[in-house]
Amino acid sequence: MVSFGIMTAPMQVEYADIVRVWREADAVEQIEHAWLFDHLMPIGGDPAGPIFEGWTLLSALAAQTGRLRLGLLVTSNRFRPPAMLAKIAATVDIVSGGRLDFGIGVGSRPGHPLARREYDGNGLPYLGAADATERLDEACTVIRRLWTEHEPFDFAGRHVHLTGAFGNPKPVQRPHPPILVGGRARATLRQVAKHADIWNIPGGDLADCVRRSAMLDEYCAEIGRDPAEITRSMHLPVESYERPEPTREAIAAAVAAGFGHIILSPPAPYPAGVARWVADELLTGLAARPAAT
Repeated sequence: MVSFGIMTAPMQVEYADIVRVWREADAVEQIEHAWLFDHLMPIGGDPAGPIFEGWTLLSALAAQTGRLRLGLLVTSNRFRPPAMLAKIAATVDIVSGGRLDFGIGVGSRPGHPLARREYDGNGLPYLGAADATERLDEACTVIRRLWTEHEPFDFAGRHVHLTGAFGNPKPVQRPHPPILVGGRARATLRQVAKHADIWNIPGGDLADCVRRSAMLDEYCAEIGRDPAEITRSMHLPVESYERPEPTREAIAAAVAAGFGHIILSPPAPYPAGVARWVADELLTGLAARPAAT
C-alpha cells in the first residue's frame, strides 16, 4: 500500500508555524509521516534568514506528536560523527515512542553554492564524493551496530575509528529504526542496496527515477538481496495551493511507477489547515491504491 507524508523545510519560517503544521498533520490519518531536512544555513530565500537545526527540532516535534512517523530527509553524514549520530537518533526514537525513520545520505552536492557555504561557515571539512560515499557505508555499519549490539566493540574502518563503542539506551524499535537512504548517484545506490529499508529520490524526472530504481534492483541482485525488501520513496514539491492538479498528477504517476512512499513539500508560508488541504486536495482517492510492483 502507498503511504503519504509531508516535509516542512525548517528555514524562513517560525518554530510555531512548523509545530502548528505537524500537530495538524498528526490528526490527519491520510498523512502517515512527517519530515524535516538537514541544513545549517538556508538553501533558499534570504541567505541570512532563519533556519533550525534538524535533529534538535525533530526531537521537539516528536514530543508534541503521537502518531506520525518522523525523520530527516535526509541527515547529512558530513555533519556529525556516526557514533554521535547513533546516540542522537536513538534518543529521538525513545522520545517519539518508536516512530523514527532514520534518514541519511552523503550530504550536500558540491555544485550547490548555498549548501556548500554551510561547511566553511561552520568549520566543517567538505569531502569529495568518493570519500563521502565510503564514509556513508562505514557510518551505516557503525550506527546499526551501536543500535543492536549489547557489548562494547572496536571498529577500524578507513574513515571511522572507534574503541570501546557502545550504545545505551537502545532505540525502541527492534531490531532498529528503519533506515532510509536518500540519493540518486550510482555509488549511493550501491549503499542503498546494502543498508536501506527505504530509498528516497527527489521527483521531477520520473523516467530517470524509474531508471535509478532499476539500477537499484541490479545492485541488490549483485549482493544477493531481494529488491522488494526496499521501499521506493519519492519526494515531490507541492507547486501551488491554487492549482493542485499538477501535483495530483505527479503523485499518481509516481505511484503507478512503483513508488509506494510519497513525501510532499507544501510551500511556506503555510496557510491555516495546510495538512487537511494536502489530504483533501492531493490524496483523496489515492490513499487506498497499492503501489505497482
